[in-house]
Amino acid sequence: MKALHIHAGERARQHIEQHGLQPDDIRLVPAAAGGPKGLMLTHLDQHLFGHWLPQSRHDVHLVGASIGAWRMATAAMPDAAAAFEALAHGYIHQHIEPEAGRRFPSAARITAGFTETLQAFFGVSVPGLLGHPRFRLHVLTARGRQVLHRGTPARTALGFAGLALSNALSRKAVGAFLERTVFSSQGVRPPVPLNDLPTRHVPLTASNFMPAMLASCSIPFMLEAVHDIPGAPAGAHWDGGLVDYHFHWPFAHMKDGLVLYPHFQRQVVPGWLDKGLRWRHRATPWLSNLIVLAPNPEWVRTLPGGKLPDRTDFKALPPTQRMKVWAEAVGRSRQLAEEWQQWLAQGCPPSALSAL
Repeated sequence: MKALHIHAGERARQHIEQHGLQPDDIRLVPAAAGGPKGLMLTHLDQHLFGHWLPQSRHDVHLVGASIGAWRMATAAMPDAAAAFEALAHGYIHQHIEPEAGRRFPSAARITAGFTETLQAFFGVSVPGLLGHPRFRLHVLTARGRQVLHRGTPARTALGFAGLALSNALSRKAVGAFLERTVFSSQGVRPPVPLNDLPTRHVPLTASNFMPAMLASCSIPFMLEAVHDIPGAPAGAHWDGGLVDYHFHWPFAHMKDGLVLYPHFQRQVVPGWLDKGLRWRHRATPWLSNLIVLAPNPEWVRTLPGGKLPDRTDFKALPPTQRMKVWAEAVGRSRQLAEEWQQWLAQGCPPSALSAL
């Protein structure tokens, strides 16, 4: 495979060597934060959720933060393949005009624009995706604690400065500033024990779906915090990727099944502030039952600009050029889905797997 790399933990590799891989083997799909990078998974998502996973006969937990939450909610919509196409088109062509006298729009304007986008995209589909017969959606936010309990500009700046310093010393220090909040459809919790950091479980309902989704995507200083989400404890909620950037969870402690992870890279980074802490990028025994589908870094270098789309493009490229570059990259990403389907059709040869 030239575009797609398949990485597997030890338990997942052994399962594939003995049994291949079937939709019934998958019990959980995580979806990372990462902004525009998630666009590169559009065609994989269309196949996985539009064709492959619907063949399974049991519940599949869909766990996401930020754009990952948007993707996983899209996966539970009635026509997932068409919904993912609409998601990619809308994300690529988004443009929020800044206020007069500003080079870039304010957090308030971005928040208002994104709120409208979420309402237009999901709208009447919310009851159906929450009641999906087998997909259980989990939307992650980071609820502020202590100084971050309310999202005023001064408290936000002070709190996130303290969080960054504390996190560099210990991942557990995140819990002093942020509480992982898991909003789950039908009140069904993820099948993974979450004891590493303070965690709150809240039912995901029609009344809190939109604010939870908005909060899950609310990058500090770019969007405003979302306060007092119905059903959750009072406080300010921010981007779920702050706590769970790539979901380095204890998946190996699940009782049954494997975890399939369409991802934009091989590494599973715990939190957003761990991006520069490379010693936290290594695989651990928690990922033994994990299968990561990720683009080959050499193939990525053949994309426009030699990289995946990312948030820096909003500032580096004029809107029309950014849209053109992103559209080309997403079109090229169809190769990821094609090579995945070829691997399945060939009987899932273990020779194509590499270690996490």
